[in-house]
Amino acid sequence: MINFATDFIKKNRIMAGYLVEDTRKVTTHRLIEMKQQGKKIAMLTSYDYTMARIVDGAGVDVILVGDSASNVMAGNTTTLPITLNQMIYHATSVMHGVERALVVCDMPFGSYQVNPTEGVTNAIRIMKESGCDALKLEGGADIIDTVKAILAAGIPVMGHLGLTPQSINKFGTYAVRAKDEAEAEKLVADAHLLEEAGCFAIVLEKIPALLASRVASELHIPIIGIGAGPQVDGQVLVVNDMLGMNKGFSPKFLRRYADLHTVMTDAIGQYVSDVKARTFPDENEQY
Repeated sequence: MINFATDFIKKNRIMAGYLVEDTRKVTTHRLIEMKQQGKKIAMLTSYDYTMARIVDGAGVDVILVGDSASNVMAGNTTTLPITLNQMIYHATSVMHGVERALVVCDMPFGSYQVNPTEGVTNAIRIMKESGCDALKLEGGADIIDTVKAILAAGIPVMGHLGLTPQSINKFGTYAVRAKDEAEAEKLVADAHLLEEAGCFAIVLEKIPALLASRVASELHIPIIGIGAGPQVDGQVLVVNDMLGMNKGFSPKFLRRYADLHTVMTDAIGQYVSDVKARTFPDENEQY
């Protein structure tokens, strides 16, 4: 009976296409190995225990506790309002639900831009209190001293270039970045700076696919794209977006793998109907 159950689970996982043969804990070193071996890296966000367990169990390699929690969890229009305490709360919740994936936490706006000393202090606090595996910072040459200081403290850092949402008030738009030659060359230079400093990976957000391909080919560390085309080492999406939990966000790079907004609305609507019709709970749902 046990063997039958095990075989059934394995069969259905294979059919679903998310069986992960290598169940070892994902590390920064293994991500670099994956790039060397030509294996694509799958990355998604999570902000709470329940979602993190599902995402991790489905075989995602990297879970990003993104400051996008400011938008999808708190309803803010930008990522700027989310605090250090809130990011630690979300990262801690995610860590409780993860066994395999590498968990990366965003350092929120204002927690590392002032000076390297403050950046290291806040980075250490996130790592100690949440137990996450690594941190992500937005920027290149402008924050390189802070990146180096955090790395010197023994904390793995993932970079983030291209569209950097924490700088939205500077750019004034969420349009594609690095379309002109000067900005493209600066992005390439920043990517090399981050690699030379010791970053284990870089996220490239909303830049031309050809530019992203160039960066991925020039650097030895993994390049994770979001709206950066297919010729990079991996992809990342906001889990709430790819599951179709909202209807109002539809950028070109987003592929919806489900329509949970409709599924959840129908389920909740049926619950409301059953309660009002006095059909829930029935005699089998009481003590």
